[in-house]
Amino acid sequence: MGMIEAEFSSPPVVVAAELWRRSLVWGWATAVALLFILAWHYTRGFFFVFLSRRLGRSSTNSPLSPPSDPQFRVSEIVSEDDLKFLLDNLEEKPDEAEKWEMVTERSNNTVYYTAKCCKPKEGPLKYLSVTLFENCSPELLRDFYMDNDYRKLWDKTVTAFEQLEVDRSNGTEIGRMIKKFPLLTAREYVLAWRLWEGSDGSFYCFTKECEHSSAPRQRKFVRVEYFRSGWRIRKVPGQNASEIRMFHQEDAGLNVDMAKLAFSKGIWSYVCKMDSALRKYSTTRHLRQGSAVDALSLIQKVPPGLDTKNSNNGAQISASPSLREGRRSTEEVRKPKKLLRKPSRKVLANSVILLGGVLCLTRGNPALGATMAYILTKLSKRGGSSTPGLGQTNG
Repeated sequence: MGMIEAEFSSPPVVVAAELWRRSLVWGWATAVALLFILAWHYTRGFFFVFLSRRLGRSSTNSPLSPPSDPQFRVSEIVSEDDLKFLLDNLEEKPDEAEKWEMVTERSNNTVYYTAKCCKPKEGPLKYLSVTLFENCSPELLRDFYMDNDYRKLWDKTVTAFEQLEVDRSNGTEIGRMIKKFPLLTAREYVLAWRLWEGSDGSFYCFTKECEHSSAPRQRKFVRVEYFRSGWRIRKVPGQNASEIRMFHQEDAGLNVDMAKLAFSKGIWSYVCKMDSALRKYSTTRHLRQGSAVDALSLIQKVPPGLDTKNSNNGAQISASPSLREGRRSTEEVRKPKKLLRKPSRKVLANSVILLGGVLCLTRGNPALGATMAYILTKLSKRGGSSTPGLGQTNG
């Protein structure tokens, strides 16, 4: 009690002076501590940037030669095990743990598109989509998908692409891509991919995330940490059309419900833009501007064991509906729903809520963003959405 008694027995002026002196000391101590914390925080950031740049400059490898680090093997990034993984995931499997949900099914005179998704126990959402292009050969569709220079002309989300390295032994290619989305920080993709050709004339591509010394992390981009994507292109039996069946799984740092909602609302417009670009590509025969050495020029044959497995699954393509049948079915689904609500009011309400959800998400409140996505889903169901599943996402 000595300290307390001394304070309360002293004259008021002395007590006030003593309290002021102590508060001043504590104030200066707090300010110094805060400045130290801020200095440490920024110094740590600059240190890591400096270190990554030093590591990047220390590599004297050319873009088409492997890095000097013996633990880094470009030819081992995408393996035949990844091809087997792709073959297993290209078909919708009856698994009680993974329930597939219809996202959308749309078509017009030249293209048919359908997509499903499921939420696995671990990892981001899985998407499985099928796109049929009429009057298109598998070779043309393959070249179109692999032409990243041409993609920058029609896909406005892609702001930059550069080839980083190519392994000539098995055709593995590494590249860096920047994608920009409204109201979000630009996403950076450092990916490795590889192509195969089957004995039946089908084509396969598998892509996954990786690290590369030529692409150090930058604070102005969000690096996509998990990316698994692949496709199979083949001719549709009995039709002058080609099919691309795609498996996709990506973690771009977005809220799950918001990402699923954005995909369902925007994917059809993206597919139509892709189809238009494909038609122009086929007429102009766009000259590839990139390096003559790439994954397409170094395409490999599917190993015999996996090629046999691929042939056993080949009959499933005949189950894909024709473009005319798909167009008629989707038009029949959409037609009566146009009479339920005024389109202008529904579109305005959905747009406002979607914008609010995205803003909440970008301001670090994913829970509120998910709530907005849930509300929009409910409104879409009540208003008679034209896409089943929800309303009822190459690298």
